[in-house]
Amino acid sequence: MNFPDGHGGLPANPYHPHAWFVGEPVIGEGCWIGAFCVIDGSGGLTIGAGCNLSAGTQIYTHSTVARCVSEGERPIERRPTSLGHHVYVGANAVILMGSEIGDHCVVAAGAVVAEGTVAPPYSVLRGVPARVIPGAARKFAAGHADELGGEPS
Repeated sequence: MNFPDGHGGLPANPYHPHAWFVGEPVIGEGCWIGAFCVIDGSGGLTIGAGCNLSAGTQIYTHSTVARCVSEGERPIERRPTSLGHHVYVGANAVILMGSEIGDHCVVAAGAVVAEGTVAPPYSVLRGVPARVIPGAARKFAAGHADELGGEPS
């Protein structure tokens, strides 16, 4: 289901044909990127090896808010964003610019990771805005996800 020349008007990518890539994100080996993802590398995006980005994931490295509300007087803001190695991002999660998510983290389905969030390795990020729960992802690695209220979708 890979369309090297693009599909449905979307640019070509080596991941799901219905994922949309902007700029030049750096993506590590062995990543899985699902349908309907928006991967914005225009402000600098690094995604580590072995990450899974579920359907509908949105990762942004820019914001047009200041430009819009200032009637164009302010520029588009851009800040680098990074995901470490083996990060799981649940369906429809949104990660905003300037965030740094460490290795082996879990971003729960529907979470909104606020601008500039820093999550140490093995954290779980869940909620709106996402709350960082340091060390909680170790329970997934150990098979004790039920202690967190179930698997993130």
